Amino acid sequence: MSDGESNGRRNLRMPDDDEVFAEVTNMLGANRIQVRCVDGEERTARIPGRMQKRVWIREGDVVLVEPWDWQDEKADVTFRYEKNEADQLRDEGHIQ
Repeated sequence: MSDGESNGRRNLRMPDDDEVFAEVTNMLGANRIQVRCVDGEERTARIPGRMQKRVWIREGDVVLVEPWDWQDEKADVTFRYEKNEADQLRDEGHIQ
């Protein structure tokens, strides 16, 4: 067991300056999802090609998104958390 995993806590990937936590609320198809971000915004997020068929995203998943500079209501998905990682983020108060 490494230092980061003692007592069940793992060091999780945290958002960069331009990323925010979000929860998937709806699957729209065509590699697009509806997400509710922790900043209160609802956004349409795009699943990039490097994640397609490698990372399966479902409703209720917690993801990191990077809102577009030129269109704030849209974003790109940059990372998906596993269920136990999302539970840890909730326990630590990062997301609701």
